[in-house]
Parts: sequence; C-alpha cells; structure tokens
Amino acid sequence: MFSRRWVLTALLAGAAVPGCAEAPARSPRPAARPGSSAARSGGGAAIVDAAGVAGTVGFVVMETASGKILEGMNDTLAQPPASVAKAVTGFYALDRLGPNYRYATRVVGTGPVHDGRLQGDLVLLGSGDPSLDTDRLGDLAQTLAARGIKEITGRYLALAGGIPHIDEIDRDQPDHVGYNPAVSGLNLNYNRVNFEWKRGNKGYDLSMDARGRRFVPAVSMADVSAVSRASPLFTYKAGKDRDSWTVAQAALGKAGSRWLPVRHPEVYTAEVFATLMRAHGLRLPQAVLINALPAGAVLAETRSDALSDVMRDMLKHSTNLTAEAVGLTASGAGGLTQSAAQMSAWAAAKHGIRSHFVDHSGLGGDSRISASDMATAFRAARDGMLPGLLKEQGLRDAQGKEIKGHPIRVAAKTGTLNFVSGLAGYIQPPSGKELTFAIFSADTRRRDALSMAEREQPEGGAQWTRRARNMQHRLISHWASQYT
Repeated sequence: MFSRRWVLTALLAGAAVPGCAEAPARSPRPAARPGSSAARSGGGAAIVDAAGVAGTVGFVVMETASGKILEGMNDTLAQPPASVAKAVTGFYALDRLGPNYRYATRVVGTGPVHDGRLQGDLVLLGSGDPSLDTDRLGDLAQTLAARGIKEITGRYLALAGGIPHIDEIDRDQPDHVGYNPAVSGLNLNYNRVNFEWKRGNKGYDLSMDARGRRFVPAVSMADVSAVSRASPLFTYKAGKDRDSWTVAQAALGKAGSRWLPVRHPEVYTAEVFATLMRAHGLRLPQAVLINALPAGAVLAETRSDALSDVMRDMLKHSTNLTAEAVGLTASGAGGLTQSAAQMSAWAAAKHGIRSHFVDHSGLGGDSRISASDMATAFRAARDGMLPGLLKEQGLRDAQGKEIKGHPIRVAAKTGTLNFVSGLAGYIQPPSGKELTFAIFSADTRRRDALSMAEREQPEGGAQWTRRARNMQHRLISHWASQYT
C-alpha cells in the first residue's frame, strides 16, 4: 500500500523523456476486416495462452523475402498500434520528403544593416523543425551576433511557418504530461519547459527554464505556483500567449524538476531566442506573432540534421512531437486528423495496407491497424532505410534480459499506451531466413474505463505491460528457433 503523498511524488518525479506515447485513449472499436482470421497456428498460440494477457492479442510472423505467413493469430483484427505507428510515419516521411530533407530556422531582416543597426524588423522564421533545442537556438543567436547587429529600429516578429499550430496532440491526456505538447512551425525542446523546485526557509523557490546542455535561459511565458492541496497534482490555465500552472505542494519534497508541455510554442521559442540575443548585447522588444513573411534577407539560419537522422532519433526515443511535425510536413495538410488520413491513404495506395490513423505518433487511441497490415508495411519498407533506423537488440530470456552475444538480432519498434502494447520489426539471423513480425495486445475495455486522474499511472498498468512484453520476447525467441 502506498500513501497519496508517495503516489503524487512519484508522478511529479516522472521526468517527461522525449516522447513516450504512454497514455490511454477512448475510442470506438471498429469491426474487424471481413474475413478476419482468428486462426491459432503453431506454438505462438500456446505462448499467448500461457502469458494470460487480458484483452485481445494478435500476431503474425512471415518470411521477409517471400511474404509467406508462418504463424498468425487474430492477425487481421485491427488494434491500436501505439508508438509502432511512428515506423509508418518514418516510412511515409522518407518516401514523401526524401532522406536528405532538412528543416531550417532562419532570422530575416526587412531592412539594411548599417553600423550595427538593423533598419527594419527582425523576423524569427520557423519551418516546423521538431529537433530544434536551446543549444542550437543559442548557436543561431551567435551566428546573428557575428553580423554585429546591436540594435533594430523596427519590430521583433515571429512566424511559425511550414506546419499548422495544434494545441495538443491528443485531447484525452492529462494537462501536465510532457509527451502531449502543442505542435507548431516554431518548436523548441520538444515543446516542453523545465519546472524546477527547491525548498527554502520560507517555502519553495520555483522556476521555469528552457535548459539545454550549454544554455539555461529563464522563461517567463510559463509560470507555476505551489498550492496547499492533496490533489490534483497539477492544474493548467491557458492565458493569452502564456501557460499558467499550479502544483500540489505536498508532492514537491525537498527538490526536483520535471518537464511540462508548452501550449504556446511560438511565444516560447521567440522569448528564449530574445534572451539568448540579450547575452550578445541585442535587446529585442516583445515578439509579435505574424502569419505572412515580409520581404527581407536571411541574416542567419540553423538547419536540422538530415531527415534520416531525425527519424532515427524519433524511433529510438519515441518522440511524439517529432512524429507529428514530420508527418504534417510530409502531408502538407492543415490539421492532424487530415494529415493522418492522408498517410493512411498513401499506405493503402502504395502498399495495399488497410489502416486508420488519427495522428502520426500513435498517441491517440482511435488509430487502428492489424498485425498483418503492420507486418506488410514493415516488409514493404525492408528494402528502404527503415531497418537501419530501428533500435537493435538481441534475443531475450524468460525474464526479459538480453542474452549477451546471441547471434540473432532483432530490429523493432515498440509501442505502449495504457493497457496497449505493440512490437513490430525484423528477426535477423547471421544466415538463413529473415523474418518480419508484428504483435499487438490491447485491453481496450480496461483502458476506456480509466478516469483522467488515473491515466498517467493507472493501477495494474505496469504489471499488464510487463506481462505483454514478456510474451513478446517469448514469441520472438520461439520464432527465431523455429523458422530461421
């Protein structure tokens, strides 16, 4: 048994790592594809039975070269893919944009520069770069400072170009979870702000910053106050161009920090850039958000890594913001639902894959795809870049620990929502047949019954996920020994 204070403290201490899609979702459950198979073939079905994972399990394993199905169970039943959807997003974006595509964040001047004075407006121009962080923004400030600009006669403007503003990825998430931020043409630090607290003699010192490795600029567009209450852990109120939070003081303890989502990323990015420029002697006025770029010249710019590298980081860290920004860039759509629908249409037209995506990250639980269709997508991507972008690991034992030195490798993408677990990828022997597989498990009734307060750490959720993942490892080990 744990006290309420212990639970609150555990939730508060959960730093929002870049983008795990660990959240619940309520959704209608569409009917399975006509002719959906409930076939139980091979030893995999016995492993599923022994695992005792509540809900529905579907899997398929096939020869990568021929597409021949070796085992399947509920393999055409559409289920939530969770973050496995990011692999399809990566496949889609690379096809539409190309592996060498790079985002650019620029500073534009609308007038000439004479004697350190810009005679006109200064514009911070975004293109939707999901990988921009404070350190790279600091380097952009350094590049601009090297132009010798110490004063501007006009306004400081910010334009979030490239992709539309979206308040949050999934509206069915708690306000404070860092993996569900806004999406914008100007993104910074995965659109999260760092909240830090320290207990002093007269209460708590609370601060907000946009910390990187080399720069730690303070942030004023987001504020937080500690309130004497047992729950809820956080409350959020959106203001005009600002985010206001309260936190339960009982949960704070002595000191700590965690990342909170940013709902006004354009304002956030513009403020942090102004702070970084002030360190170089250029004091900028309050930023004004604009919707169209005035005529001018580029004074400085920073570019993202190539899209292939951005995708590798996305798949490794499962960053939701990256998936949504890249998917929106690839589609050119004006909203997330439309963009995800375009990705589904692309998958159907190009590879005959039946899917229903509502976003590009898998955070929204209304997305559906079967194990068979997901494996087909992975097989279609086999001759492209996807296998090399996936996280590699070895086979695992019954306790889930990697067997060191095992010659067979697994390259796969995981996905986790509350009471949803997915895994899809490749089983790669040093010689012999490579296999492609997909495994989906979901207890949607249990997930749908969660209240908003239960969604960050639901009772029984960790145990359910552990059981599902152990089952996945046993299935992979079985297939590796049986078919490679």
